Amino acid sequence: MSGIGLDSAGEEMTGRRGAVLDAVLALLVERGAAALTMAAVARRASCSKETLYKWFGDRDGLLSATVRWQASRVRAGAYDRQRLDAGSLRESLEGFAADWLNVIASETSVALNRVAIGQAGTLGGAVLANGRFAIGERLKPLLLDARSAGLIAFDDAEDAFRAFFGLVVRDVQIRRLLGDDFTLDAGADARRAVDQFLALYGATKTPARTG
Repeated sequence: MSGIGLDSAGEEMTGRRGAVLDAVLALLVERGAAALTMAAVARRASCSKETLYKWFGDRDGLLSATVRWQASRVRAGAYDRQRLDAGSLRESLEGFAADWLNVIASETSVALNRVAIGQAGTLGGAVLANGRFAIGERLKPLLLDARSAGLIAFDDAEDAFRAFFGLVVRDVQIRRLLGDDFTLDAGADARRAVDQFLALYGATKTPARTG
């Protein structure tokens, strides 16, 4: 996230909006959806309600923007598609999976998902579009490049992504939503998920992880 006070007005605006969305997440965690009003957010973010309405439209727009902001924390790993090999594929997949686990298991994501469950027709759609579906579109280019490089084999990218989704997420999200405060080792879980994914889809020249 860009900081306030940089040369570009666009970067400053991004920083200010990000601070507002972080304030929304903090309020959801601390006080729940019932306390999330435009006035409460304005106080927490030290801005005016008029600014919130100008930027986000209404409370639903603010919540949808918050979903997108939280989902943006899951990033596809940077890689050189011309030099993609077994090691860089594994590294990218493990980094993506670890980021994903840390985000979905966080208190902020749990709070957002609980609100979305109660507003399945509005916010629930935003969570699907900017969560599971958007994340799939971020990962599929890596899967397709890896297939082109002969590192993995599959017929349909969506099917491959769904398998990866299941191996990474497992029951983590539902347990968090139901209040199970278990210890998550995102790095170890990510490595296990990638091991299992490559066992299912890895081409013969993709070596097993060592160590």
